[in-house]
Amino acid sequence: MNSIEVRNLRVSYDGKKYVVDDLNFEVKEGEIFGFLGPNGAGKTTTIRVLTTLIRPTGGTVNVLGMDVTKYGLEIRKKIGVILQQPSYEWNLTVENNMLIYGTLWNIPRIEVKKKMEELISKFDLGEIRKTMAADISIGQRRRLQLVRELMHDSKLLFLDEPTIGLDPIARRSLLTYFKSLAKEGTTVFFTTHNLEEADFLCDRVGIINHGKLYAVDSIDNLKASYEGERTIEVMVDKDPIKLVERLKQKMDGGVVDPSTSLDHPIKIVTNKVPETMEIINDYIRQEASSLLWLNVKKTELEDVFFKVVGEHHNE
Repeated sequence: MNSIEVRNLRVSYDGKKYVVDDLNFEVKEGEIFGFLGPNGAGKTTTIRVLTTLIRPTGGTVNVLGMDVTKYGLEIRKKIGVILQQPSYEWNLTVENNMLIYGTLWNIPRIEVKKKMEELISKFDLGEIRKTMAADISIGQRRRLQLVRELMHDSKLLFLDEPTIGLDPIARRSLLTYFKSLAKEGTTVFFTTHNLEEADFLCDRVGIINHGKLYAVDSIDNLKASYEGERTIEVMVDKDPIKLVERLKQKMDGGVVDPSTSLDHPIKIVTNKVPETMEIINDYIRQEASSLLWLNVKKTELEDVFFKVVGEHHNE
């Protein structure tokens, strides 16, 4: 059974340009689905449709078996949504934030308290449970925002960059918790710019850019589809932008990272490593440059994402 079914989804805010254009995908019940793309790709707009905040311009979208244009209230009762924007009561303590949120969902008081104690322990909020939300750190506020939404049991959980502001330990604890929810049957729709998180957490991912979905598959299958590719990382001490332009001109296939700086290696995904290395060597000789860093590695999810987005960068 599918928790989400999207067919030919289109969204336009001005009636002229589609910010989401003909999306087709489904998310299975109990699956963790990663929705990946650069800023402005259409991720947030898609989530707004799926959570019934905006209506689609065209196509059909069913969430938990219900049409989002007809059963918005019923859908909202069964989903949880954790967005990037802060959502908590500044003038309430941590535990009162959690208690009031459980009450709003009409959860019996005894169950609210039991769930609250479980989450306070799980996310290490015990020392600040009596502290006002206004007086805790940014990372602690983020944890509070997360646990509030977890107070009620959702059949479908939407997570928009949920780990922003969390330290590595809290981040891993949260991701492991989401995995446990999926094992119990909760479906998770997850967006992130951290590809290591997606690799760790997701069963399948979809990669969107310029409003179009260019890849949907399991992480293993996506990596396998680029099995012949390798990722070259290179740094030179003179004018890396010029090297990027040289690579774009002379490479036969492959993708070069368009966002290059002196502080980060140039990234190249290609199945022609020797030919690409020769271009780099020629540039170093001709420009009297020095090689500062060179690494050739197997293509991982981050590189697959980069390749898919890079291939459609100018569309």
